[in-house]
Amino acid sequence: MRTLIALVCLCLPTAAPAQDGPAGIAFVQAPEQSSGMAIGPTPALAFEAAIAECVAGGALAADCLPTNWCQPAGWSVDVFVQHVEGIHWHEVVCGLPEEAVALSVAAALCNRDDRPWVALCDLTQVYDPQGVPQL
Repeated sequence: MRTLIALVCLCLPTAAPAQDGPAGIAFVQAPEQSSGMAIGPTPALAFEAAIAECVAGGALAADCLPTNWCQPAGWSVDVFVQHVEGIHWHEVVCGLPEEAVALSVAAALCNRDDRPWVALCDLTQVYDPQGVPQL
């Protein structure tokens, strides 16, 4: 009987250990509707919170698509881009080592010499490593 109990105990799932590393950052987008960002210890938790923010902005959860995950979060930039034909979207880059690098990445993304099909490009937000908006 003890052997059976020991075997059953070995087969039962156990809780995953908590993460010790730095927090990560998750971004989701619901095209033409809303977006979300959240900091968390795991992709699953951060994306869940980012989707909740996206839904609070007016989208359905099913429309809030995960786009970026970086761990450690680092500095992040969110750039609005509009094509010359009118369609538009956001481009997010995360995990950057410092604010100056984040700003230079945004400038490079908006360089129309390299992307002549871009009609409009604007830096919409910079996030610090704790996910705090800087603009």
